[in-house]
Amino acid sequence: MILIKTKKDIDYIRESCRIVAETLQLMKGNVRAGITTLELDQIAEDYILSNGGRAAFKGYSQGGSSIDYPGSICASIDEEVVHGIPGSRVLKNGEIISLDVGVEKNGYFGDAALSVAVGELTEEKKKLMEVTEKSLYLGIEQAREGNKVHDISAAVQEYVEANGFSIVRDLCGHGVGKFLHEDPAVPNFGNKGTGPKLKNGMTLAIEPMVNTGKFNVKTARDGWTILTVDGLASAHFEHTILINDSKPEILTVQ
Repeated sequence: MILIKTKKDIDYIRESCRIVAETLQLMKGNVRAGITTLELDQIAEDYILSNGGRAAFKGYSQGGSSIDYPGSICASIDEEVVHGIPGSRVLKNGEIISLDVGVEKNGYFGDAALSVAVGELTEEKKKLMEVTEKSLYLGIEQAREGNKVHDISAAVQEYVEANGFSIVRDLCGHGVGKFLHEDPAVPNFGNKGTGPKLKNGMTLAIEPMVNTGKFNVKTARDGWTILTVDGLASAHFEHTILINDSKPEILTVQ
C-alpha cells in the first residue's frame, strides 16, 4: 500500500531528512586517504544521536538471511555497490566511496546517499560519479503528480546507458516515511508511462546505482555487501523527495 503523507507526517520526515543531509555533509568533509570506514561510521552515529535521532540501518534485519546490520551507515568502496559494512578498511587515493545514511526520529525516516572521491580519480571514475548524480536529478524531475513511477525509472536508465554505463537492476529505490522501506518500489530502469501513479503527499527515496561495466551484482560472504560481478567500480546517489504542489521537493538537501 502506498502511503500519502499528511502535513504532520511531512514535518516529521523533514526533520529526519535534515539530520540525514547534515550527517552526509559532515562525513563528506572527513573523507580522505587514511581514514577508516569505521571512523566515518562513528562520526555519523555521534552526530545523529546528538540531534535526537537514531541510525536507522543499525540492527536492521533481512529476516534471518544474515546478521542484523552492524553499522550506522553503509560505506561502499569502488566495486562495492551498496550496503558495505563499516570496518577497518582504510580509504586510499583514487577510490570512490558511497556513503548511505538513514535516520529515524519521532517515528519517521529519512534516507539519502552520495558518492565521494578519495583524492584524485581517473577520468572514467569522474565521469561515473557525474553521470550517476545527474541521473538522480533527471529521475527526480519526473516525480510529479500524474506521472507514473517508471517515468522516473526510464529517465535514469536512458541517461546512464547513453553515457556508456549500466544501471543496477537487482536493487531499487522505495517509498520512505513512516517506515524505512515502503511501497512503491522505484526501479532505476523501466518503460515510461507504466507503474503506479504518482500523487501529492508521496515521499520517495530515489537512488540510482550505476556500474562502470555490467549491471550484474552479487552478495559478499558477509551477507550484506553488494558487489559488481566484474569487479569494476560503481557509484550511488540518493535523495528523499516529496511530491508537493505537483512537483518534487528534495528533503535531504542541506
